[in-house]
Amino acid sequence: MAFEEKIPRRYPSRAEMQARVARFGDLKGFDGGLPDSHMPSAERILYNVLGFQPPPGEAGAVTSPVGARAARMSSIKITEGFNLGYCEALPGKGPMMHNHDTNETFIAIRGRWRASWEAEDGSVEHADLDPLDVISFPPGAIRRFENITEGQPDVYGVLMFVIAGDAPAAEFSAEAMGEIAAAGLLDAAAGGDDSWVPPHNDPRTWPTR
Repeated sequence: MAFEEKIPRRYPSRAEMQARVARFGDLKGFDGGLPDSHMPSAERILYNVLGFQPPPGEAGAVTSPVGARAARMSSIKITEGFNLGYCEALPGKGPMMHNHDTNETFIAIRGRWRASWEAEDGSVEHADLDPLDVISFPPGAIRRFENITEGQPDVYGVLMFVIAGDAPAAEFSAEAMGEIAAAGLLDAAAGGDDSWVPPHNDPRTWPTR
């Protein structure tokens, strides 16, 4: 008896598949558009590789995980239930505490990264990731990440993130928003004055382990 397929087949053209290829050297990265973008400790560059549409109700503390401008400039423009991007940051840098309405999964690519989350008693737990290690946050967990690579102060680390949903929303914690306001940087963040920057690292030049 012949096996009966249940999933309908599709036959994408070569042109359709070429539109689904993103070359690292061609990616557009942005260094702003988020509430904490102008905080010195949170400086980073985000690349919207696949998906990411602006979330409903985008304003104030609620934004796309990649920022307002990057959310409108994905390299592979699809809405198929998940999104993928990269973060580049120097050691000691990473976003402030924030939340997501869908799953967020991190994969360390270059450098060592610390993924932290808030426990119910207000304490902060963390897991440190070496290249190719993975951590997956459930919706609602207050979290942040930071490049903790030692001995390479001028080398940008690379972290991949995969986020569920077609238009996921991120929301910065009340404490983070208070720090941003106290630093006088809320107006700068609201302006969305993020700028494009090229990738700092070409994977072809990375040393092998």
